[in-house]
Amino acid sequence: MSSKLLAVLLLSLPFSVTATTDPLKAPAKPKNIVIMVGDGMGPAYTSAYRYFKDNPDTEEIEQTVFDRLLAGMASTYPARVSGYVTDSAAAATALATGHKTYNGAISVDVNKSPLPTLFEQARDVGLATGIAVSSQINHATPAAFLSHNESRKNYEEIAHAYLESDAQVLLGGGQRYFDEALLAQFTARGYTHLTDIQALSTVQSGKVLGLFAEVQLPWVIDNPGLNQLSTLTTKALELLSQHDKGFVLLVEGSLIDWAGHDNDIVTAMGEMDEFARAIEVVEEFVRSRGDTLMVVTADHNTGGLSLGAEGQYEWNAALLRGITASPESMSSRIIGSEDWQAQLQTNLGFELSEDELDSLTKARPQGQGVLADAIKKIIDTRSFTGWTSGGHTALDVQVFAQGPASGLFIGQQDNTEIAQKLMSLLPKPKKAEIAPTAPSVTLPPAPASQETISESTVQSEGEAESSESVADENEASGAPLSPELNESSK
Repeated sequence: MSSKLLAVLLLSLPFSVTATTDPLKAPAKPKNIVIMVGDGMGPAYTSAYRYFKDNPDTEEIEQTVFDRLLAGMASTYPARVSGYVTDSAAAATALATGHKTYNGAISVDVNKSPLPTLFEQARDVGLATGIAVSSQINHATPAAFLSHNESRKNYEEIAHAYLESDAQVLLGGGQRYFDEALLAQFTARGYTHLTDIQALSTVQSGKVLGLFAEVQLPWVIDNPGLNQLSTLTTKALELLSQHDKGFVLLVEGSLIDWAGHDNDIVTAMGEMDEFARAIEVVEEFVRSRGDTLMVVTADHNTGGLSLGAEGQYEWNAALLRGITASPESMSSRIIGSEDWQAQLQTNLGFELSEDELDSLTKARPQGQGVLADAIKKIIDTRSFTGWTSGGHTALDVQVFAQGPASGLFIGQQDNTEIAQKLMSLLPKPKKAEIAPTAPSVTLPPAPASQETISESTVQSEGEAESSESVADENEASGAPLSPELNESSK
């Protein structure tokens, strides 16, 4: 099969077509770009989420938003100096700049020199930018799109660097890192500063800095119905879409990764559910407008999650659906309670065995962390959930896409290629204009004889003809003839 025919077939696949009422009228390039990152969301997480959301009363296993939008896969390895397993900083740098770097780097190369980011390039051509995340807004992933630093751990430096980002929307957690002096600088630059997510509905336009938690937003499973990330995503789209030239938005389901580090399958599914809800918000925005590209991926895989363990051909999603609180919150509530067994069994949704109660009784005196781990072990054992690590792994991750140019993301690619493709879809910087050369005219001296005037007139007419010839040549060669912008260069 020829490469041209293969390209035509790939571009004809359903998920490469913008979901508009008339796909034939969809633009070749998007006006707006939304990149969404499920931090730590390796392939096992999206599979687990499918079974977690499955309706047990139906014969079929229902599709999720991830099944609908799947386009390809991406490798995630960092620069050679850091081996094969990336951290969030190096992976986010790859997604933000199109370059590999060392683990811990925030949009700088291996020599610690700044790398141009997608957001910077978008800003330079007049697009608005913004972020909506469930971690602190100066955490590794958003930081790589908005700043440059040799270490992701320099949270205060990164927070100060956001002043120069000119991002219109900054939504998430992180109150700890923004002192009063820094907040005053943001306010002086026109930002509305909020700490109550309910007040977000009052913001109708302009720049906004919303810091809704001391560090990260609360766990989804412990706050059913709050829907914070999808709320932030909705408001970000509302504000950014007011910019006529378009926008680039980053949305991150940050805490999927944090649950993965904790080897906490129950909390991870809660975070996956809210991230999926945020994707559906953007999916509807894409459908309704037809001018927006959405690309969803993960920066890496966390925890080495497996669905099935201990040699058993089973994974018990139904048990997970019955649990109503995170192991962290369960342990904090029962560690000092006399009636702890009944409380715990209510939250778990199942009756504990004598051996399980014995393990928890031994764990309680050792502190909340040890008790939470003992609860997670019971959940893993009963659900046949496995973990290989408390850190990251080197697995490839999935890529999901919808909207104009979504066909670019079909198949296998590197994470740096995702950034490069997104950058290629930005409007092109307008070339500097060359002012047209004015024709020189020799004015006749006064007074003068009739003969002299005639010579001057002839000379002026000749130079005018010469100028017209130059203008014709300029037009033929594409040189600008007026200061008006050439819209076709976008």
